[in-house]
Amino acid sequence: MLKLTKKADYGLIALKHLAVNGQGSSSAKEIADTYGVPLPLLSKILQKLVKAGFLRSEHGTNGGYKLAREPHSITALEVIRSIDGPIVLTACFTEHGFCTHTDKCNVREPLRKVHESILRLLSSITISDMSQDECREPDLSKAPPSLYGLAMNTPTTV
Repeated sequence: MLKLTKKADYGLIALKHLAVNGQGSSSAKEIADTYGVPLPLLSKILQKLVKAGFLRSEHGTNGGYKLAREPHSITALEVIRSIDGPIVLTACFTEHGFCTHTDKCNVREPLRKVHESILRLLSSITISDMSQDECREPDLSKAPPSLYGLAMNTPTTV
C-alpha cells in the first residue's frame, strides 16, 4: 500500500495551516493543538521544514513559524521528499534499481509508469492548491491520464 507517513502528513498540514493564515505566524503549539498532532513530533518536522527552506522560524513574543516561500511555489512532492526522502513504489525504482526478478519481471515497465505518474501528480499539487476551498471538487484535468481513472474510481489500463 502506498501512503504518506504521519510526518509527511503533519508537514503538509502545517504548511497548509500557515498558507491559510497568510502573513501571520503560528507557533508549533498552536498548530499541534488545532489539528491534534503530537507537539514534540510536529516541532521536529517544523525544524526540518525550516532547514529545507519552506519555513522561517521567528523568535520572540510574536514569534512562530511563517512560510519562507509563496504557497504556490511549494509542491507536495518537495515537502514529502524533504521529510521522508525519495518516494519509492517498488525496489525497481531505488538507486540500484535491481532485484532478483529484474530479468524476468513483466510488470516493471507498467509500475514505472505508475511511479512516474504519482511523482508528476504530487509535483503538480501545491500548498496553495491544498489551501483552496475544501468544498470544491479537485481539478483532475491536471492529473496524468493513468491516475485520472484511479481518482475517478474507474478502471484504467497500465
